[in-house]
Amino acid sequence: MLKPNLKEAKKRTNEDIKILRNEYVIPEDMKDFGLDKKYYIKTYGCQMNEHDSEMISAILEDMKYTKSDSFENADVIILNTCAIRENAHNKTFGMLGRIKHLKQTKPNLMVGLAGCMSQEESVVDEIISRYKWMDFVFGTHNIHKLPDILRKHVNTNKLEVNVWSNEGNVIEGIPSKRDSKYKAWVNIMYGCDKFCTYCIVPYTRGKQRSRMPEDIISEVKDLISKGYKEVTLLGQNVNAYGKDFKDREYKMENLLEDVAKTGIQRVRFVTSHPWDFTDNMIDVIAKYDNICNYIHLPVQSGSSRILKLMGRRYTKESYLKLYERIRNKLGENCSITTDIIVGFPGETKEDFEETLSLVRKCKYDSAFTFIYSPREGTPAAKMEDNVSLDEKNKRLYKLNEEINKYARNVNDKLVGKIMPVLLESVSEKDHNMLAGYTDTMKLVNVKADKRFIGEIVNVKITDAKTWSLDGEINE
Repeated sequence: MLKPNLKEAKKRTNEDIKILRNEYVIPEDMKDFGLDKKYYIKTYGCQMNEHDSEMISAILEDMKYTKSDSFENADVIILNTCAIRENAHNKTFGMLGRIKHLKQTKPNLMVGLAGCMSQEESVVDEIISRYKWMDFVFGTHNIHKLPDILRKHVNTNKLEVNVWSNEGNVIEGIPSKRDSKYKAWVNIMYGCDKFCTYCIVPYTRGKQRSRMPEDIISEVKDLISKGYKEVTLLGQNVNAYGKDFKDREYKMENLLEDVAKTGIQRVRFVTSHPWDFTDNMIDVIAKYDNICNYIHLPVQSGSSRILKLMGRRYTKESYLKLYERIRNKLGENCSITTDIIVGFPGETKEDFEETLSLVRKCKYDSAFTFIYSPREGTPAAKMEDNVSLDEKNKRLYKLNEEINKYARNVNDKLVGKIMPVLLESVSEKDHNMLAGYTDTMKLVNVKADKRFIGEIVNVKITDAKTWSLDGEINE
């Protein structure tokens, strides 16, 4: 049993990051292990988790498992978890309660926990003490070892906990069963060294480490050859890409340019930290038409005092200067979104009013807004939380009113305009329509034939709502 260790996860050393290319192997006795069996993966959290689930899917299918659309029909269930907020934590344990009842009727069902919650010492201790009926736990560093973890569990018939609490390396060669045929996640780096006081990610994902640009470009070119139209470059803080290289001067702006030069029709990137967003990056985005005119720029708070307590390394004023530089260079048609936390320990009404003031200046296209959620092991969890839950809810409601107002205003201005849309699927809203996204990340429901799925088409916007648009193909 290898349990996570918070103390070890906090360590940062000067050891070189290893690029490991031959670590993923399916043992001979596991190659047909999933024959005539089905798997189900439930994913919580960010895009990185979504892409991790794509890799877990591919590994299971390499063992001959087939995908199930429901957990009730599966032979193995894996919950790929998120540790950012208490809500995701509660959902995971709620789902485990449902699965426990299923396991009582299907004793051969295997149940596993993966992702960021698996890297939390307190979570794994709870699994060991209260969820002994589970079968395996693995973390974010050793997804490629899933076949070995399953084999060990089968051999011992005991709960197999195998979680690495290290800084991490870069593992190349892990396959991916992508959810889409038209757009793809591409990891460019792993981990984070920012250590914002509220965030558990540096402990669950390890230190900041970049993939080699040659490996990234090769992956993008392979996706182009398979007909993909769009890639999203992924990392906990993509703007810091390349800062860990010791033998070359190659940063995010260089990678963005090289990916754009592959000719892929659309390039996106998430998530950005304002601290590392350079003018050179802005220039490259402006230079290439296939780099999407969409920037996600988390601010978290509009109060410089709270930002300092959060460990964010910028002020309200420096953030606004960056925002203006992006707007001046990329134009008013650039879509800018953000993340905001309300009710951080010590946030006063004046601090919150500063956040509202910033929102009114930036007029974001949309925002992910949250009530602060303490995470065990982070510095903020030890701070005095003197804002009542009732007050936090009131602030969140008021903030969302402002966000929604500006989101609707921005969308209303798009009515009558013609915008390129990558049509991805049948619309959930109306099965006679297709749904897709503009390069500025606007969801559009389009009157169109299914033959257009997978194509980027010009769409005339006919109606606007707060979070989506309606349109028709402009031929």
